[in-house]
Order: sequence, then C-alpha cells, then structure tokens
Amino acid sequence: MMYPALAKTIEKLNAKTIDEERKTTLQPLIDFIQYKVNGKKEININFICTHNSRRSHLAQIWAQVASKYFNIPQVHCFSGGTEETALFPKVSETLIVQGLTVFRISDNANPVYAVKYSENALPVIGFSKKYDNPFNPTSEFAAIMTCSQADGGCPFIAGAEERIPITYEDPKLSDHTPQQSKVYAQRSLEIANEMFYVFSMIKIN
Repeated sequence: MMYPALAKTIEKLNAKTIDEERKTTLQPLIDFIQYKVNGKKEININFICTHNSRRSHLAQIWAQVASKYFNIPQVHCFSGGTEETALFPKVSETLIVQGLTVFRISDNANPVYAVKYSENALPVIGFSKKYDNPFNPTSEFAAIMTCSQADGGCPFIAGAEERIPITYEDPKLSDHTPQQSKVYAQRSLEIANEMFYVFSMIKIN
C-alpha cells in the first residue's frame, strides 16, 4: 500500500493532459515494457541524463512507483549520467512534499538516498553515477534519454536493447529564483503523470 500522502498525489495525475504527440514519444517505452511482460522477462530501465542529478532520478523513482501501483512484475528502474555529480537536494525535498519518504544514508559529496513509496517495499536507491556504473545493468535494458544534451552527446549506450529519447525541460533553470519550488514540483508531477500513463497501458497476460 502506498503512503497516504503519496496516494493523494497519484490521485491528482491525469493522463488526459498528455497530448497525442507526447503519447507517440512515450509509445516505444510502452512497447519495450509490453514485450518484456509478454515474454515474462525482467524489465530493466535506465534513465539517463547528463549529470544524473534531477530529471533522471525523478523518472527512475516515478517509474518504479508506477510499476508497483499497476502491479507490473519484475520492473527494475535505474538512473545514470554521462558524468557523476550529486543528486540535487531540491529533488528529495520535492519528493517528500509529494508523499514519498526519503532517507539520506550516506554523508559525502555525492550522498546516497533511499526513497520509499510504502512501508514494506524495498527503497529505490538514488545517487549520482555514470550510466555504466556497476550499480546499473550492463545488458538487456532500455536506455531512456531524459535530456537532449545526453541524447546528443552520448550516441552509443553499451548493452542497451533500446535507446528511447523522452526528454524533459531542466528544472535547474529555476534554481536561485522564487519559482524554484513550483518548477520542481511541476516537473516532478509531469514526469509522474507520464510514467503512470506508460505503465497504465501495459497488459498482463
């Protein structure tokens, strides 16, 4: 069972706000997941951005939550970057406001976070890393490019079965402005809405 505050956030998501052009962008990810489900295979998805600090983490976490919400089995979501930095603190703050529980489990320049969506579920582990870090899958995964810079600057992702661009505007543009909290909340909800749409389209045999 999802945390009550998270359930309230999920109730506000609305796939009807996703236009047809964007649904076309999301369709290859739906097709990848459905193919794996049909074959009763594990579903590994690695969300990749330049710094693995904002959008890729939001996509990783919301995709994992959506897979559990719709009871899609054997889904394992990861994230990575073309370089290692650190998860931006505003991301964890935003997720907490939206109903998730976030624990900081290491205290260094690149902290490790545990993100939980229900009391008894394994947490999603979040920290900045290169996409080919040993923490991530090395084969049989979909590489989802969440920013245009990573998509353009990283023409080959070793081991990826599929490479799918699903890009989002960087909430970093709002840093150090009065709009920061609003922009991060909107970007998180946009990503959540699309990941929930993706997993809602999956049919279990």
